[in-house]
Parts: sequence; C-alpha cells; structure tokens
Amino acid sequence: MKITILDDYQNAVAKLESFKMLKGLDVTILNHTEKDNSKLAELLKDSEIIVLIRERTEISADLLSRLPKLKLISQTGKKSNHLDIAACTKYNVAVAEGIGSPVAPSELAWALIMNTVRQIPQAIQGMKEGKWQTNIGSTILGKTIGIWGYGKIGQQIARYANVFGATVLVWGSENSRNQAVADGFKKADSKEQFFSQSDIITLHLRLNESTFGIVKEADLGLMKPSAVLINTARAELIEKGALLKSLKNGKPGFAGIDVYEEEPIYDVDFELLKMPNVVCTPHIGYVEKNSYELYFEKAFENVINYINSNPTNIANPEALF
Repeated sequence: MKITILDDYQNAVAKLESFKMLKGLDVTILNHTEKDNSKLAELLKDSEIIVLIRERTEISADLLSRLPKLKLISQTGKKSNHLDIAACTKYNVAVAEGIGSPVAPSELAWALIMNTVRQIPQAIQGMKEGKWQTNIGSTILGKTIGIWGYGKIGQQIARYANVFGATVLVWGSENSRNQAVADGFKKADSKEQFFSQSDIITLHLRLNESTFGIVKEADLGLMKPSAVLINTARAELIEKGALLKSLKNGKPGFAGIDVYEEEPIYDVDFELLKMPNVVCTPHIGYVEKNSYELYFEKAFENVINYINSNPTNIANPEALF
C-alpha cells in the first residue's frame, strides 16, 4: 500500500528510530505544507494511507472527496478539529488515533514563562547588538500563576510553579477547580478574579466549539500591565485580533506565544515577532525527539496493523465496513 507522510518540513521523520518500522514499504514523505486542496489532492491521489504530523494539515470533506484511494489516516497524537471525522466515515476512511505525552509541551510552556518573565531573549539580543544589560526582568517567586485548563499539562505546570515558590490559581470547569483544590492549589471564584489577580496566565485548554474564542478582549483588559500571557495550546482559544490589540494597549504587558492562527509562519514582518515584549516560538511544544519517537512509533504501529488486517485504535470503526 502507498503511504504518504505529510508536513515533515523539518526533514525529521526519516531520521527517527521508529521510521525503521516502515522498512520495505512504499513510503513518500512530503517536506512542505500544502494549503491548497487541489494541489494537495494531486500529491496524494495515489495514497492509500496518510500519516499526519499532529494538526499541520486540515482534513476536510472537500479534500477527502478528491482522494478515492485513501483508506486510512494515521494520526500522531490524538485527533482534533483538523480532522472531519464524519466526513472520514462518509468516505470510508478510517482514522487511527495515536498517543501523546504532556512532558515536552509542559516544559516548553514553563520555558516560555521563564524567558518572558525574566526577559532572557531580549537580553541575549541586546548582547548580539553590542549592548549590555538593556532590561530588568523579574522572578517567579511570590507571583500568582493562573492556569486555565487543569489537565495533564496544567497539572504539571502547577507542580513546576509550586517548586518555584509561586501561588497557583486555577480556572476552568468546576471539576478542574475542585481537583486543583484537592491537590493543594487555589481556585478562582470567577473569570474576572482569575484575569485580574494573576501575574502570569497560561492556557491549557483543548480547542473545540465551546472553547473557540473563549478568551475575550475584555478578559485580557482585566490583566495587570505587568502581567504575562502564555499560550502554547491553540491560537484560536483567544478571540481573533484580541491578543495583538491588548498587547498594544498594555494589558497584558508581555506574552509568550507558541501557536498561531496560520502556520507555518515565514514572514519576518509578522507583527508579534516585531514586538519587544513578546517571545515567539514556532509551535515547538511537541517538537522534541522523545515525543516524536513516541508519536510516530504508535502511528506506524497503527499503519502496520491496518496493512495486516488488524486495525487498531480506530476512532471511527464504522468506516471499516
């Protein structure tokens, strides 16, 4: 069966130990992201199996209608809004889910917190320009770190914060807030309290219909001028245009961002990149060697099992019939 791996713009997949699992199979790796469905369909026209790297390509009904040979989509990590599961089922395309780990994204979120609060990138850039001690950062000790979304990643961030001597304030569902209290942390009584009292807010929500644009411009306006917003989850959690406008208005005063509405970004004039109070990283929360091996080993295992007529981890089993 013809297998195509999409969006490997780092040329990383073939270097993974897990890639050896596909030895002897007909595998093509696409090293760029194609946003045009017509062009993408042409590239995939003979593919019977495609392997997705997280959410880099949207699988829509329009695309699926152009791929009559496609039988399986093997997802690295869990499925999300980039996959139209109903359309996959309609076109008899099975979707195999993978597994993930909170370790790499948690560490990246914490690194952004540290770099943004202490203003490390700005200090480094200053030295590169022949300047010395151009800014004064701050410490984590004594600050209130607000965590919206108390799942595996949010819980890990809370533990990091505790070690650094910060107060943890959790917002989210009632169950999440109660779990935070059970774990020895504080819960916010309202969203207004959460945004106004936190020195650092980090978002760790799943993106779905109920969370799309859940962070409003008015929420950001409640933040302190000295406060930091960290987003390593999904750009669309924030109301469109609200972050940039709020940063320009000085609330919050700083941001650390790893996710964007349109990716990848090659435009050096992208506005957030030009703001001295913003630290940007190119969606690398999950881009880490151990995570890649974990993601792809499971994705390739699902591929091999499907080829051997033993499909595993199928999110829409009705598509198999």
